[in-house]
Amino acid sequence: MKTLKYLLRNPLSLMGTVLLLCFIAIGGLAPVLTERQPYQTSPYEMPRDGFWQRPQGPSASHIFGTTQGQYDIFYGVVWGTRTAFKIGLGVVVIGAVVGTIVGSIGVFYGGLLGEVLMRAVDVFMSFPFLIAAMVITTILGKGLYQMMIALISFSWMEYARLIRSEIVHIKEMEYVQAARASGVGDLRLILRHILPNSFFPVLVQASMNTGSMVLTAAALSFLGVGTEPGYADWGQLISMARNWIVGTPGNPFAYWYTLVYPGLAIFLFVLAWNLVGDALRDILDPRFRGAPRV
Repeated sequence: MKTLKYLLRNPLSLMGTVLLLCFIAIGGLAPVLTERQPYQTSPYEMPRDGFWQRPQGPSASHIFGTTQGQYDIFYGVVWGTRTAFKIGLGVVVIGAVVGTIVGSIGVFYGGLLGEVLMRAVDVFMSFPFLIAAMVITTILGKGLYQMMIALISFSWMEYARLIRSEIVHIKEMEYVQAARASGVGDLRLILRHILPNSFFPVLVQASMNTGSMVLTAAALSFLGVGTEPGYADWGQLISMARNWIVGTPGNPFAYWYTLVYPGLAIFLFVLAWNLVGDALRDILDPRFRGAPRV
C-alpha cells in the first residue's frame, strides 16, 4: 500500500511503471499483434516482403514500413520487446547472482580467498565493457545467447563490489554477532541474516542496469556482432537503417521510419527501467525519500 501511494505521488515513477507495463503487455501479446508467415522457422525471425534494398514507407500491409531487405519493422519492434526482456532480465539476474555470490564469499571469509576474489573483480573491471563484449561475441559467434554470455561475463563485478560494501557494514552489527555467538553456521548466517538486509542496493542497481544491458546489446547488433541477420532485435533494425539515415538529396527524412520506431522503442524501454529503478531506490532506502533531485 505504501509503495502504491508513493507511485501515485511521484509522476515520474508512475510514468516508468506504466511504460514498463505497456512493454510487458506488448511482449505478452506479440503473437496476437503480429501475423506469423508459413516460411518463418522461428517467431523471432522477421518476415520479409521481397529482397530489394530500398526501404518501403508505412502502408496498410506494413504499418511501420520495411527496412532494407524488406523486413517488417512493426513485427521486429513487437517481437524485439521479448528479445529486450530476455537480454535485460537474463543478463542482469545471472550477473547479480554471480556477483552476489562472489562478493559475499570474498568479504565474509576474507583473508587470501577474499583478496583473490576481489583482485579478480578488479581485473575484469579493467576491461572496457563494450570492447570486451565484442571480443567474446566475435569468438562465440553471432546469436542471442552468445551475446548474453558475453554481457554476463563482464557485468557481475559491479554487484560483487556493491554487495561487499554492504556486507562489510552489516556483518559487524549486533544481531549478526549474536547469531554467530549462538552457533549459527556460516551458510545460514549469510542466507538468513546478512543477504536479506544487504540485497536492496543490488536490486535497485539491477533494475537500473536492465535498460543499459539492452542498450549495450543494441550497440553490439548495430556493430554486426550481436544477433543473426533477420532476428527480431531493435539493434538489428537500427543496423539495417544505417545506410538510409541521411535520406535522399533534398529529402533527408525520406526513410525516417527505419530509425524512429526501433530507436523510440529502445529509448522508452531504457527510460522505463531507469524510472522504476529510481522509484525502487526511494521506496527501499528511506535516506532518499524526500531528498532533492540533482
